[in-house]
Amino acid sequence: MERRILTAEALSRFRRELVRREKSPATVEKYLASVRAFAGWAGGAVTPEKASGWKQALCASREPSTVNCAVAALNALFACLGWDDCRLKPLKVQRRAFREDARELTRGEFSRLAAAAARRGKERLALILEAVGSTGVRVSEVKYFTVEAARRGMAEISLKGKIRSILLPGRLCRKLLQYAKKQKIASGGIFLTRSGKNVNRKQIWAEMKALCKFAGVSPEKVFPHNLRHLFARAFYKQTRDVVKLADVLGHASLSTTRIYLISTGAEHRRELEKLKLIH
Repeated sequence: MERRILTAEALSRFRRELVRREKSPATVEKYLASVRAFAGWAGGAVTPEKASGWKQALCASREPSTVNCAVAALNALFACLGWDDCRLKPLKVQRRAFREDARELTRGEFSRLAAAAARRGKERLALILEAVGSTGVRVSEVKYFTVEAARRGMAEISLKGKIRSILLPGRLCRKLLQYAKKQKIASGGIFLTRSGKNVNRKQIWAEMKALCKFAGVSPEKVFPHNLRHLFARAFYKQTRDVVKLADVLGHASLSTTRIYLISTGAEHRRELEKLKLIH
């Protein structure tokens, strides 16, 4: 039997395959981190037994959703390398009827974060928070907020071979153009680093986390993707149109969009109380 070793070349090949399949940079890094963790745990040759053992080890200490993310990463690796006999079955998890309150970012907390960024002179971060929160784009898509898009009132976003148009609120456009003028940006991307490159997801994540203590918001609630969830809930509450929301968010499946609309535990509890089935 072929001795299967996760060499540096194998990992490079896997990275190239993920990029070829147009996985987002965040997904690429997440998959590679899972694969490296498995390689460190397994040590030496990869076998179906070691893959299964790692899954069981994860089950003992991680949430099912985390385990399934790791399984997806390994399965993608095994498919890339032709090690099909090592593929793993994901855990079957029934979808929750509600989200944990501890992870739910409220409108009030969102406002406090933006205000804290402004108070601390983090003008770019405050505007990024408002841009993502008011449009629902992925944080990796903020590079599409350009001077031209702000002038048109619409951004064209390209991801995974698909292009979607996002309408920008008028007030956001005015703020974007004011910021661009102040930064002497005449065209192209608005959210740039000092070196002129587009600000990336890791930078935004780190800056958001640093705001928590000044805004009085739990760090568990503060991460870029939570802004997208906040937008989804606000948009659906206003329109009650899940199909349109899916289009705005760029989802291929309505089932993905519905995950964003799951109520919080507190909301679910209030609905249970309204049933009045306890005498």
